[in-house]
Amino acid sequence: MVKRLRKNERGVALLAVLLGVALMTLVVVDFAMTSGLGFVSAANQANELRAYYLARSGISVGLATLAQDERTKTQTPASSTSGSPPETLSDAWATPVPPVGLEGGNVSVSIVDEARKLNINLMVTNGAINQRAIDRVQRLFTILDVDTALIAGIVQWITPANAIAGGGGADYYLGLRPPYQPRSGPMPTIADLQLVRGFNEAVFNRVRPFLTVMPENQVNINTAPPQVIASLEPELTEDQQIVEEIITERETRPFSKVTDLINDVPAVATFGTRLSQDLTTNSKFFTITGMGTYSNARKIVTATFHRETTGIGTLENWHED
Repeated sequence: MVKRLRKNERGVALLAVLLGVALMTLVVVDFAMTSGLGFVSAANQANELRAYYLARSGISVGLATLAQDERTKTQTPASSTSGSPPETLSDAWATPVPPVGLEGGNVSVSIVDEARKLNINLMVTNGAINQRAIDRVQRLFTILDVDTALIAGIVQWITPANAIAGGGGADYYLGLRPPYQPRSGPMPTIADLQLVRGFNEAVFNRVRPFLTVMPENQVNINTAPPQVIASLEPELTEDQQIVEEIITERETRPFSKVTDLINDVPAVATFGTRLSQDLTTNSKFFTITGMGTYSNARKIVTATFHRETTGIGTLENWHED
């Protein structure tokens, strides 16, 4: 009987030891996995930080490019007699910088002028509806195959609440979860458009390259894409060939003045006076996009600047992805 009890005790002790070893093994494995995941997480965070600063360096390169472009133009003898030199797609700033290896990662830079786009804030000017600007946006949306009924929502969004019945559509926005107030004034950034009724991500991404909120009241004929040019006047929307003639002419010789367009493209002569009100050959606001990659991390920084005559850029908007 005593021997049997001793055997049972030894069996229990052995079982306890095995259980203890198993538990210790689990603790060690868990510690090793946690340490490994912590190391990977720290490495990913470090890579994201490196990618972010690479993207920021791209913004600095873009600013330097814009400043050098302005200095080069102002030092050109012809610029002192012909007024402000035009901004064109052949300028140094308009050429994207392909990915460049830097500090173990890559950075790329692209710059676009905001004057190539339609300013949607112009649809309401000093609290009053600007039908001419609305018509341009309607034609653009038609060209892009976007529902023109959405434009009413934009107009309502930027119209002062006391200027229209219903308080600027506040009831709809206050009924959302979470609720928010309509802007009831000019949009400060184009991202504001995503808050407007009916604008989902797909629609926003489709119209974003062609719209701006920067105070560019005229479109740069030298840099505007065909879709924007076609939206400026009904004649251009109806006759794509005229748009193609404008594009071909500016590729051969960029327009120094708006009057050059009317003189060099005879097809616009019949509506040239109206068209000239919409156009310029200059750009004041530029958006720089810097993209940095490091290992498996990628960061994009987008910044819009107002370029002064001295070449110095004043920051208007900053966005990080």
